[in-house]
Amino acid sequence: MFEKQNKLVLSTEEIEAIEAALHTQSQILNVQASAGGNGALTRLNAVKQALSTLAEQKPVAANESRCPRTHRWFGMTRLFG
Repeated sequence: MFEKQNKLVLSTEEIEAIEAALHTQSQILNVQASAGGNGALTRLNAVKQALSTLAEQKPVAANESRCPRTHRWFGMTRLFG
């Protein structure tokens, strides 16, 4: 039920390179899956899961703090009128 978690220490530059490579791989697999490639959809889901995991565990710099919900709401009000 619980998978064994391994710890891996990477620099910020290494994480960014891995993330960029996974985005590229995701685009390639998306094209293959839409063309009916066998197994491409399964691999695409695995790559998307890896990207999600990276995004969740990526440290947020102090000057890049995430936008509070209220700011997103006010930004959307311009879209709706």
